[in-house]
Amino acid sequence: MRRGIAATALVAALALAATACGGDTQDGKDAAGETKAGGELSGTVTWWDTSNDAEKASFQKIAEAFTAKHPKVTVKYVNVPYGDAQNKVKNAFSSGSDAPDVIRADVGWVADFASLGYLDEVPAETAKKVDAEFLPQAAASGKYEGKTYAVPQVIDTLGLFYNKKMLADAGVQPPTTLEELKTAAAAIKAKTGKAGLYLRGDDSYWFLPLIYGEGGDLVDAKNKTVTVDNAAGVKAFKTARELVTSGAAVTNATDGWTNMQTAFKSGEAAMMINGPWAVADTYAGDQFKDKANLGVAAVPAGSVKAGAPQGGHDLGVYAGSKNRAAAHAFVDYMTSQEVQVQSAKDLSLLPTRTAAYEAPDVKSSEMVQFFKPAVDKAVERAWIPENGSLFEPLKVEYTKAITGASSPEDAAKAAGAEFRKILKGWK
Repeated sequence: MRRGIAATALVAALALAATACGGDTQDGKDAAGETKAGGELSGTVTWWDTSNDAEKASFQKIAEAFTAKHPKVTVKYVNVPYGDAQNKVKNAFSSGSDAPDVIRADVGWVADFASLGYLDEVPAETAKKVDAEFLPQAAASGKYEGKTYAVPQVIDTLGLFYNKKMLADAGVQPPTTLEELKTAAAAIKAKTGKAGLYLRGDDSYWFLPLIYGEGGDLVDAKNKTVTVDNAAGVKAFKTARELVTSGAAVTNATDGWTNMQTAFKSGEAAMMINGPWAVADTYAGDQFKDKANLGVAAVPAGSVKAGAPQGGHDLGVYAGSKNRAAAHAFVDYMTSQEVQVQSAKDLSLLPTRTAAYEAPDVKSSEMVQFFKPAVDKAVERAWIPENGSLFEPLKVEYTKAITGASSPEDAAKAAGAEFRKILKGWK
């Protein structure tokens, strides 16, 4: 079952975190330099959280514990489904109507929001701490044109989740290459009648290991060149389709997350590609009542190399917030070491603070200890404003290619054409 947080432990740990977060500024001034009476924070901070169903209860408790240090601040927690969040946030920010004070943003959204003027620049003292105390690749995701607009909350990447018993029964080891995966899947099918791999086909993030595995990338930001439709890109689309036609993988063009999780948790599929955010929900499955049955390995390599994308979520403050001082203090708290350690312990999420990895609760987390080396090797995406916009046309073409609705060549060509419309002037 999904691990929960004991109430007494939560209150004690998060009261300590709130005390240590350093949210107050000196001389009674807020992050924007506006004077607060007596320097005491008050009012309401509305936080739009994009975490999944297995995580949101924990994050709500953590967020509301902010009042341990700031009793005159009320935290209004709102969970916004991730799939709807980017557009919903942009609409709220652009209109200023019912906009949140703080948003949990995918790392690919920060540059976009910042370029549109939606995010308040992180206070100078916090920005210095981000540069000095956070993982460099995590810190990079919160920057735009040399300034820091968001503080990294969690960092992640993709790995191969596998059912240890099913692989052992079929006499196979976790595959290290896609060719090995095909062989293992055939053995699993012959032994159990179940699918080897569930490959999510309706989200372009799951396409990234395939294109990285062929030595490619979506774009070359330095040279302002679209590369999704080069030879490596075509091969990646072809690989996705071949995994399905070979019988190594099953997929679905709709409800990919639900179908993938259901298939893996019930034992209908022996493997899936997923990230640390899926660990808590996966443990709730019948196949993983014994948590030791869950294994995680690196994403199998393509014909050139192994590669998985850097992902994660950052916290940013709305530039139009009427309570920026409290909002920035809340971000400091939610990204404090104590809160990050708590999230790693209870949800297997990876901290963004370097020192957090020395905490006993983080060191003892098997999933964190697997994913940290994977994160260190993960491929950083181009932190450009258009980053998030590229994923919708890529998703459309990835789904077409993996389901056979389009040829790999046509999918790559169409994705490249859409990218060039978005990235005006790029080759």
